Amino acid sequence: MIEFRDVHKYYGDYHALRGINATIRAGEFFSLLGPSGCGKTTLLRTIAGFEDISSGAVMIDGKSMSGVPANVRPTNMVFQSYAIFPHLTVAQNVGFGLRRDPMSAAEKAKAVDEALEMVGLKGYGARAAHALSGGQRQRVALARALILKPKVLLLDEPLSALDKKMREQMQVELIKLQRQVGITFILVTHDQEEALVMSDRIAVMFEGQIAQLADPETLYRRPASKKVADFIGTMNFLPAKVLSDAGATVEVEAQGFGRMSLAPDQVMTGHSADGATIGLRPETLTILFDGQTASEREVMGSVEEVVYYGDMTYYDVKLDGAEVPMRLSMRNVPGRPVLDRGNKARLGWSPSAAVLFR
Repeated sequence: MIEFRDVHKYYGDYHALRGINATIRAGEFFSLLGPSGCGKTTLLRTIAGFEDISSGAVMIDGKSMSGVPANVRPTNMVFQSYAIFPHLTVAQNVGFGLRRDPMSAAEKAKAVDEALEMVGLKGYGARAAHALSGGQRQRVALARALILKPKVLLLDEPLSALDKKMREQMQVELIKLQRQVGITFILVTHDQEEALVMSDRIAVMFEGQIAQLADPETLYRRPASKKVADFIGTMNFLPAKVLSDAGATVEVEAQGFGRMSLAPDQVMTGHSADGATIGLRPETLTILFDGQTASEREVMGSVEEVVYYGDMTYYDVKLDGAEVPMRLSMRNVPGRPVLDRGNKARLGWSPSAAVLFR
């Protein structure tokens, strides 16, 4: 549905987009993820036609968008601010894009009703737009965009203004809505969890470039670089030394964990400027309580910090022979104690969970 071919964008001397090459499939929920200033919103706006590119090509449904104005592209956008007209009713807001359409008044009213029902606002048409909650305004913006039946819906951080509970609820509803309408959704967000929850695939961007494009599980389990790993969730990093990589496995000595063998898909090469580093996610480490045995490996450490979140407890554990503590997460189930700072801890782990950056 969307193809970027070596897209560059300059603002004077500033190089905002640096050779973007990517394809977004029809019917896909796709996210552009990255920190502020990485170019994700600029890239989204090149699809919409709000930004001209300096070189390269943006293709939509096999057609070049060079010279095609925003108002005739098969796209529509939901903005971060929603851009709801406060002096209009909900129905007038949703039907605003149809005002020049040759449809009859009855057909337009029916289309508005269908769009409102699609986003869970059936019966809200006569309500004043200024009387809506944040979540309801977001739904109105979605209905207004979808009523025009675009091939691509562009979402510029549409949930950032909502509180945590409403944001999580709307994430699920957006996933269901995308499946229902079956069109391509492209989301811009700086929220890693939001991108992981909602997306079929994610492009992680830094400094105007795509650092990795993959499905959420691959991004989380097999990040292509230490920078991607550090941005997506939490990861522990340990200095390591490569002992051998001549055979079918790579032999590594990691600080605090000792020697381990890694499969080729656990090794990410060409991205680390500070030597070999082992990465382990917090949930791949587990505290072994009395009577429990490690399934594969076990190391000893001391609890330095405890953070209780209700359903989870996060521990910082200083391993024997390691310079920095390891962050690990444990689900709080009935009967499982919460350790205190200073307690000794046995950590179970598996080399299969490790990633080597070199």
